[in-house]
Amino acid sequence: MHQMKKLIPYGAVSLIMSCITLAIYHFSGIGRQVVSVETEPAVPTVQARQLTYELPESNDPPDFRLSARRAMPAVVHIVAAQTRVQQAYAYDPFYELFGLRPRQQNRQSISSGSGVIISAEGYIVTNNHVVQGADQLEVTLFDNRTFPATLIGTDPSTDLGLIKIEADNLAAIDFTNSDEVEVGQWVLAVGNPFNLASTATAGIVSAIGRDLEIIKDRMAIESFIQTDAAVNPGNSGGALVNLEGKLVGINTAIASPTGAYAGYAFAVPANIVSKVVEDLRLYGQVQRGFLGLHAYESLNNVLAKELGLDITEGVLVEQLYVDGAAKKAGIQAGDVIVSIDGKPVKNEAKLREMEGRFRPGDEVTVTVNRNGKLKSFKLKLTNQYGTTELLGNTRNQILSELGIEVSPLPAGFLQKYGMEAGIYVSDILPGKISRDTRMRKGFIILRVDGRKVTSEEQLTNYLASARGVVEFEGFYENDRYIYSYKVEL
Repeated sequence: MHQMKKLIPYGAVSLIMSCITLAIYHFSGIGRQVVSVETEPAVPTVQARQLTYELPESNDPPDFRLSARRAMPAVVHIVAAQTRVQQAYAYDPFYELFGLRPRQQNRQSISSGSGVIISAEGYIVTNNHVVQGADQLEVTLFDNRTFPATLIGTDPSTDLGLIKIEADNLAAIDFTNSDEVEVGQWVLAVGNPFNLASTATAGIVSAIGRDLEIIKDRMAIESFIQTDAAVNPGNSGGALVNLEGKLVGINTAIASPTGAYAGYAFAVPANIVSKVVEDLRLYGQVQRGFLGLHAYESLNNVLAKELGLDITEGVLVEQLYVDGAAKKAGIQAGDVIVSIDGKPVKNEAKLREMEGRFRPGDEVTVTVNRNGKLKSFKLKLTNQYGTTELLGNTRNQILSELGIEVSPLPAGFLQKYGMEAGIYVSDILPGKISRDTRMRKGFIILRVDGRKVTSEEQLTNYLASARGVVEFEGFYENDRYIYSYKVEL
């Protein structure tokens, strides 16, 4: 009994301490779904700032079934067949004397990729590198139906292409606003890797606005969405979608030392895709507006310190075209572009992406930081030739597919070489000529299929009506040979 009396006070104390502990637990908020991050005050008299983040109501893993059900019927398998012709040969008087030509050998190659149905009427977006140069395109749908496809147009600067099949009531994908995509959100990559039809892999958005310098085009736009969802060869042109099954981007490239998935993949943002395919449908080519900036670079901490700037994000304007939109509006070298139409511009990649969303003649508001003060300017964008007109389809479509740019010969050139006609190849870009021939920049075209070439207009008009293999004959300055290059249109 004496021992029991001793235990009673200890039990009472224990009960009181338990009540106090429960009260502290209740009023302190411990155990609720809130994470708090406190920062040390700069001065002891300043109260600490508290940041709170509400956690999701459910800690269950994400469910991709709805996303897959909506996206997979809109993703197709594309097989591209391409016929390659013999490489160029140097002029030989023996062949000319007897009217002979070296024998041509045709080789057919087959490649495959993915595509995404964007309209019930059969329009399909894919990568340019999937369909470029193809003679025949075959599309297999999710339900295994197969259709021949027609190439509507391509845009090498974004590595996008648009094709069409003759079918109705197809399952088309919905687009999301890729400006609202955030790092950390779940995504699903859908495509046909290694010819494995209708494959889906999951991951998160790892980064946005990636500029990889992988698109070999002088007007390249690279502002990729990076993901760790597994993407492999054959996924090119497939869909990257969110949990609602809406298009976030078109899978385009992977970062890999082996050519297979090694951790990261990259997709063209849906907002760029939407603009490009709309232009290809309406005009047969992309109508791109230009600000008129000749040289610029992303601002960073080191550059900001050198220039005495108090900002570290934006694009520093270094040189402007004299007749460009920016110069005419009042933008100066040394200005830092911080936004276009109110949307932040943090680096070069974002600037090129924003610029690529507009057409010649569109008006935009560009805000710059000039000596620490914000100034806004209204610009009327131009095309690449400095006018506000939309470009015609025929010229750019043909030369873009061939991958050449041409210009008139310099004054006095015809007289110097005793020529009646000719046109100068001012640049070689990705296309049929760079792939199938050894033509170099600086080639002077004298004849096409035996017809004298007098101007760019005459050249494109003839090529627009030509079919099959076309022969370009000409020479290089300070070279005694006549060269012939054959390309199949």
